[in-house]
Formats: sequence, C-alpha cells, structure tokens
Amino acid sequence: MSPRGIDFLNGWIANNIPEKAKSDAVTVSEFTHKLFADAKAIGIKRGEIDEEVDSVYQTLVEAPVHLLRR
Repeated sequence: MSPRGIDFLNGWIANNIPEKAKSDAVTVSEFTHKLFADAKAIGIKRGEIDEEVDSVYQTLVEAPVHLLRR
C-alpha cells in the first residue's frame, strides 16, 4: 500500500477534474496521461497509484459523479 499514492490521486482528482467533466474515452485518456505525468514530476511512481485502486481509468470515469455528490 502507498498512502501517498492514494493521497495524490484524491487530491489530483479534486484539483483537476471539473464537476461537469465528460466521461468519454478521449477525455478520460487525457486525464489519465496528465495524472501520471504530474505524479512522475513529483516522484510518485505509477505503481503507487495503480496498487490503490482496481482501475485508474474507471476511477477517473466515475470521478465527476462523486464530485457532484459532495
């Protein structure tokens, strides 16, 4: 487990995915690439994020729905 991986993911979603973001494949793919590039830039490896969720892609698809429920 990597607490910094999940902490980074949660913070990144809150700061980078708008509440009304599209969940189409292209948009989610762009978010995924940006997520991992931003993580790499601060020294967080992809594996630290991947091990915290079943699917990063699915997590990003569902993120706008969860943001609206806040």
